[in-house]
Amino acid sequence: MGWEDMEAPNSSTAGQSDSCFGAFNASAGHSNVRNSITSPWFSTAFGLIGLCSNLFALCVLHSSSRKLSSRARSSFLVFLCGLVVTDFMGLLVTASIIIPYHFIKFAWAKVDPGCHLCNFLGFSMVFFGQCPLLLGATMAGERFFGINHPFSRSTSISKRRAWSIVGLVWGFSCLLGLLPVLGLGRYTLQYPGSWCFLTLLPDTGNVIFCLLFALLGIFSVLLSFIFNTVSVVTLCRVYHDREAVQRRRDSGGERQLVGIMIIATICWMPLLIFIVQPVLQQLPASGQVQVLPMETQKMLLIYIRMVTWNQILDPWVYILFRRAVLQRIPPSLRSRPSILSLYPVLNPSLRRKLTADSVLQ
Repeated sequence: MGWEDMEAPNSSTAGQSDSCFGAFNASAGHSNVRNSITSPWFSTAFGLIGLCSNLFALCVLHSSSRKLSSRARSSFLVFLCGLVVTDFMGLLVTASIIIPYHFIKFAWAKVDPGCHLCNFLGFSMVFFGQCPLLLGATMAGERFFGINHPFSRSTSISKRRAWSIVGLVWGFSCLLGLLPVLGLGRYTLQYPGSWCFLTLLPDTGNVIFCLLFALLGIFSVLLSFIFNTVSVVTLCRVYHDREAVQRRRDSGGERQLVGIMIIATICWMPLLIFIVQPVLQQLPASGQVQVLPMETQKMLLIYIRMVTWNQILDPWVYILFRRAVLQRIPPSLRSRPSILSLYPVLNPSLRRKLTADSVLQ
């Protein structure tokens, strides 16, 4: 998959090297796109399944929040709601552009000569891609401090503060997505001509933006892994504590976070590593390559499709791992002691306070 294997770009592509069509020869690839294995019905079904899944998860979240009195649990549901809303909007925005393309097969260069639609779609791909990773890390961090520092939970996050944190994540991801519009890197049309994304060409602006996007995503996944691993280890210590007060409590929160982390790792890490690897390998070729190799374009499409599964599977992690579902599991499989068993000498009043405010119920 070396850049040196790519032939020199033709005149039409070279002339557009600074536009959103520089990395993909839309005029030459348009006829090939018609014969592509991409099916408009597959894309439509894929998008509808994802939208319905997230809508169902939002309804379940709304129902759960109305029945909830725990402050700690309510903040966790706010983060989950932010994640589901982000996934839903990501599917809605991108599908509203990509699905019509598969049915109409319009010539992108004629419909969007100024690259405004391409820039918007590229921004959406980055924004709605980075948000779930950052929200996953935020949720893992909130859960980590709730389990390992329960005494500080007397000042647990309120709903308003939790929504503020979600807003900060959205704002940061928005700023990241706007960088190409502000001049750092650029969004370009990608194979098979139906979507736009960051450019894997070895020039300074694209390299910096690609590394920012990929390394931030990798950092978020690794941070989630560390937080969740420590939290699970702590809970395992509680489970094996002989002096623990044996109480059956729902472990849905931990399972949801671990499930979200596993899905994000499987769906996102191949793409993030794929972005970093060619960019770092081809730094000496800066400014010499104007078109992506076809094999690189096809691999990028495969990895993006894997990422889309993250938006579809995330809501089902919550739906299947919520308390109402887990309570149907045989007690011998879901029984575990409370986190309070780490502190058996606590007086009853303090234990009741921690039970209400510190543990996900």
